[in-house]
Amino acid sequence: MSSHIPESVPEAPRLRPLDAFAGSLAQRVYASVKEAILDLSLRPGAILRKGEVCETLGVSRSPVSEAVARLAAEALVDVVPQAGTFVARLSMEEVREGAFLREALELAAVEQVAREVRPDQVIQLRRNLRFQEGLVADDDTAGFYDADAEFHELILGFTGHRRLPGLSRTAWVHVDRARRLLLPERGRMGETVEEHRAILAAIEAKDAAGARAALRSHLRQVVTRLERLAGERPELFAGGTAA
Repeated sequence: MSSHIPESVPEAPRLRPLDAFAGSLAQRVYASVKEAILDLSLRPGAILRKGEVCETLGVSRSPVSEAVARLAAEALVDVVPQAGTFVARLSMEEVREGAFLREALELAAVEQVAREVRPDQVIQLRRNLRFQEGLVADDDTAGFYDADAEFHELILGFTGHRRLPGLSRTAWVHVDRARRLLLPERGRMGETVEEHRAILAAIEAKDAAGARAALRSHLRQVVTRLERLAGERPELFAGGTAA
């Protein structure tokens, strides 16, 4: 994480109301602010004023301070003494680490699933893929993002290991935020569908090695593209470079 925070244009928080989330008041504030950071409603480098968050969500400073502390621990915000709190810039170091962990988990999962997949599970994956195709046709980036995530979580869930999807989401959190910049790229959603189709074909064929290879290629596309993006949009990344 960069210790220097470049100047940032103030940005009013765009946060979903707390009744959209579950848990304690502090947990719901945390979830609302985190969602805005991850979906880039709050852009990397934006200043995050606690008073504005309080006003927007209709809460006191205490749950907001607790939420900010949690987000800082997850490296999603930078709290700079005498300067303020800022939405953390994207970090290629965090992206590479998250991608490494996600790949390790998901390759093991897809290999097991390819060997043991049931017909009803194949049907679920096919339906998800057809839904993705419709979202591409509608140019629905937000909907496609959710369907894409569901495809991967189905595979992880089919292993029977209940904690695996959550572990994968935690590992992927910094990649997740950065990759939202990629899906609007012309043609990327369609390419993603083709990559998912190759993964599904290998699973249907019970080809564990082929499923691993197809999934590895798919996941590594994300890091390769983000490396390029870091060079093209240095203002979004910590340190201003991909290195």
